[in-house]
Amino acid sequence: MGIEFAASAASINDQRVISLMSVHSSRQRRKDARPQELLEAALSLFVEKGFAATRSEEVAQRAGVSKGTLYLYYPSKEELLKAVVRSTLAVEVAEGARLLDEHQGSATEALLGPLVDWWIRVYNSPASGVFKLLLTEMCNFPELAEFYAQEVLEPGMGVMARLLMQGVERGEFRPLDIEMAVHSIAMPFVMMCVHKHSLGACGFKDIQPEAFMRGHMHLLLSGFQAAAAPGAGHLRGHKAT
Repeated sequence: MGIEFAASAASINDQRVISLMSVHSSRQRRKDARPQELLEAALSLFVEKGFAATRSEEVAQRAGVSKGTLYLYYPSKEELLKAVVRSTLAVEVAEGARLLDEHQGSATEALLGPLVDWWIRVYNSPASGVFKLLLTEMCNFPELAEFYAQEVLEPGMGVMARLLMQGVERGEFRPLDIEMAVHSIAMPFVMMCVHKHSLGACGFKDIQPEAFMRGHMHLLLSGFQAAAAPGAGHLRGHKAT
């Protein structure tokens, strides 16, 4: 009888230990996921309402935590926005730079292939909302504007500039004003993302992003390319979709 009781007690204790371990593991997973949940809540609210109009309490409420918990991870709303940018656009810019740096073909092929594919991926991701957020409110927050320039704008423009300069050096492109050429590539793509989260979000008919982006790049390349450039045949044989 005593042996059976001891065995039963041991079994109960084991179950309690397992239960406590399961609760601890669940709480740990929840804690580990919390920063990302806060960033997702912040991004959605910032895009919907604007950075200035969004209150920290709203971010915490949407993420299902207290305001105090939010401040444990991000001590100010400005730091929260910086974390949002780092986890979305900055990550995408780094990945785009990697893809273009690893590209082995011509500059024309890189612009029509990896670069356009990268922009389409950004357009279809939550990161596209960051463009609208920053472009509409940066002038009121100079520190955040400087942060955006350092983390996103300069690296992104830099990788496109390197690609265009390679095309010029190889005789693939005519001599270009590189800075203006980079702006000509980037600004329409940025505005497509802004449209998605402004007029597009209000029910206005959206332009087909992939068709627009590929068509736009073909138009630019027809002006970039030198006469009888090595990549010109590829462009003529590459239909805009």
